[in-house]
Amino acid sequence: MRVLLVSCYELGHQPLGVAGPAARLQAAGHEVRCHDRAVEPWDPQLVAWAERLACCVPMHTATRIARQVIDDVRRRRPDLPIACYGLYGAAMHDVADRVLAGESDAELVAWVEGHDDGRVVHRERIGAVAAPPARELLPPLDQYARLVHADREQLVAVVEASRGCVHRCRHCPVPVVYDGRIRVVALDAVLADLEQQVAAGAEHVTFADPDFLNGAQHARRVVHAMHDRHPDLSFDCTVKIEHILAHPDLWAEFADAGCLFVVSAFESLDDATLARLDKGHTARDAGTAVTLLREHGIEVRPSWLPFTPWTTLDQVRAVLDFVADYDLVGNVDPVQYTIRLLLPPGSLLLDHPDVLPYLGPYDSDRASYAWRSADATMDELQIQVAALVEQRLEAGDSIPAVYARIRDAVGLAPIPVDEDRARAVPRLTEAWFCCAEPTTAQLAPLTP
Repeated sequence: MRVLLVSCYELGHQPLGVAGPAARLQAAGHEVRCHDRAVEPWDPQLVAWAERLACCVPMHTATRIARQVIDDVRRRRPDLPIACYGLYGAAMHDVADRVLAGESDAELVAWVEGHDDGRVVHRERIGAVAAPPARELLPPLDQYARLVHADREQLVAVVEASRGCVHRCRHCPVPVVYDGRIRVVALDAVLADLEQQVAAGAEHVTFADPDFLNGAQHARRVVHAMHDRHPDLSFDCTVKIEHILAHPDLWAEFADAGCLFVVSAFESLDDATLARLDKGHTARDAGTAVTLLREHGIEVRPSWLPFTPWTTLDQVRAVLDFVADYDLVGNVDPVQYTIRLLLPPGSLLLDHPDVLPYLGPYDSDRASYAWRSADATMDELQIQVAALVEQRLEAGDSIPAVYARIRDAVGLAPIPVDEDRARAVPRLTEAWFCCAEPTTAQLAPLTP
């Protein structure tokens, strides 16, 4: 069977979400081609070639782009069977013939071969890794996000040491699918995927696990094995504040092994909001986490959720002031100041009593339930700040310059920012985020 796998967006990384299933399909004897909509022009000839098409939708932006892809495919090949898989797979039930989520590689093969069981979402069936991800089917690493550090740009590998999450943060799409479970990827499989990317020129590694310390001992083994093989590699990972503080002795080890920064979902500095989201940390913990990591020379790159139904202007200002107080201006991609709560199908917040008064109907185009703010001016502010950030980033403004404009937009006084210090903070060149609304450019019409 000729199978076309389409990645719509994977945070600027070479998409593991298609490379992994591609290897599984090839091992089953199928002919596979991969297309990455984020970096490649759309080629209608791929649609003419395919006998099956599957879109990977691991996050919100990907679902929005996937709908465009599917609309185009339906116009060209209304008979072509289409599947969607990934965390947001269930949100595509109205446009796809088959939707899958969770550990779905085996089910994707079964769908291609015409003998799957027809369930919408798979949470518990775990498929073995057939082979290292088929990255040779994708564009080379130099077409993806790079690490900027010490006045150099470096190619970036992306691997997973685990999938799913043991936590059930109410705003996150992961527990909707995994329900507090994780799948640990075998050490040999992680290293095999890493080796092929190092051979392709990668000098930095992003661990794409929803939380790298869901299995702290496994994470340690992976880091030590990687460092033993490639002592010059640096890396970053994503870790909850709760886990940063629960493993204080680990950070010296990680720093010695090349950890440059940790992405962590700070979300809010309002304890009532953090409790509603079931984040497992307090506003005070956020500052403690920054301090702990910096004691070991590791920077933190916070992600924020500033706009929820309960947001006030003071809460938005508190985030901006926290960033200034902890010298984090260069650590925060400006899109983080624009993020608005998403409520995808099955969200654990949909029946929360503090959400219900503000909840609207489901919007399939946006793969989220609509909601309004308790204070309508906050909805207007979010639109204003989002437009400002997109426009200024497209114009080439620096991160401190965009931050200054946001402070002005919310009525905060300007502050001095050390531009050299901000530029020196290690970062990836992809500034967008999984829960951000897609940009105008990302939603550009498909063109051959």
